[in-house]
Amino acid sequence: MHKQAHIPPETDSSSPTEDTDECLTTIGLTPFHYCNNEPLFRVNRGVPLADALEQASDLLYLVKSLTIDAAYSKGNDRHAWAAHHLASMSKAVVDDVQKVLSRWPPMKTDS
Repeated sequence: MHKQAHIPPETDSSSPTEDTDECLTTIGLTPFHYCNNEPLFRVNRGVPLADALEQASDLLYLVKSLTIDAAYSKGNDRHAWAAHHLASMSKAVVDDVQKVLSRWPPMKTDS
């Protein structure tokens, strides 16, 4: 079951036409991991915001664990690189969520 992100009605009373109980989803405009100045990956459109943020939190937990391992172990560059890529993915998810939440009225992004 998906958790749903809701915008409280008291946030903006000037938008009576928007149904504030609809699930907000990712907009899918945020790329990450570039090759030759071209994005290789991007956040997918239509993921409920609560689910997207939960995944970003899980990725950041792994980043924290890997950076601790990298800091205390010599010769574990792979931990630092893995943390770098996971942090990039997490940032893209958070940035994509921010793009949805910063618009008012929020645009419905699921098709």
